Amino acid sequence: MRKLSLFIATSLDGYIAKPNDDLSFLKLVEKDGEDYGYSEFTANIDTIILGRKTYDFVLKEIGSSHYDNGQRDVYVITRTERPKIGRTTFYTGNLTELVQQLKSESGLNIYCDGGAEIINELLQHDLIDELIISIIPVLVGNGTRLFKDSRPEQELEFMSAKSFDTGLIQLYYKRKR
Repeated sequence: MRKLSLFIATSLDGYIAKPNDDLSFLKLVEKDGEDYGYSEFTANIDTIILGRKTYDFVLKEIGSSHYDNGQRDVYVITRTERPKIGRTTFYTGNLTELVQQLKSESGLNIYCDGGAEIINELLQHDLIDELIISIIPVLVGNGTRLFKDSRPEQELEFMSAKSFDTGLIQLYYKRKR
């Protein structure tokens, strides 16, 4: 069965964005030639799930090829129907059903790239198999929390922690079965 993995960065105080979806704090750890394991991670995935706001941000900042490189299926979770573009599907259906269907199909792993609403719905239904969380050495004070309140407790198994000279710490956990 395919795994669903979260690979995301957060501030030390648990925010994935500052108010107004400001992600500028991520630039604090930018370093030439350092991708914090992203290339290695994405080599084992062939499907990406993400929210529309995250998709729009990456489209504006990096371009559509960051997700849709012709090798992956991309599902943008949205409330607004839009036609498919290449291998990018704008999905308006039930997220839990989509993930269960994708997990039952053959293929490489599935990558959830956010945002918080998507992550928390997946956690609510116990659908995230592993979490790779990069902690940025900054306290942003407020914004969009990575983990929302009122979700079930989930025990995780610690796999590894890596530190980088930029001050970023990357934590890797698997869901306990």
